Amino acid sequence: MADKSDEEIKERLKSALWFAIGKMVDDESLRRNRNATPQFIGALNELVWTQIENVAIDLESFSRHAGRTTVTTDDVLLLARRNQDLYNIIKDVVDKEKAAKASKAVKGKGKAR
Repeated sequence: MADKSDEEIKERLKSALWFAIGKMVDDESLRRNRNATPQFIGALNELVWTQIENVAIDLESFSRHAGRTTVTTDDVLLLARRNQDLYNIIKDVVDKEKAAKASKAVKGKGKAR
């Protein structure tokens, strides 16, 4: 029974991805006055889906290797390590989030007095 529900979830996710990619391709096609075939959208969908699966497997492996059951930002940064621009963007976002949390924690302690 769990297999059927997992398959249903997978199919729903793939459908949502197809819709999102189709919308992006349509928007760009209109903007550039070009056409894209359904076969192109399907191929792009499969390519993106495969990339998502590979990223998920890698993130789970990094997490498991570190002895954790939860994927963290450290795992994501490790995954992005070979793409310096992507790494820098993710690192900036992570650093800003950590700074915001630290600032919030400090402000919360000050009000408790």
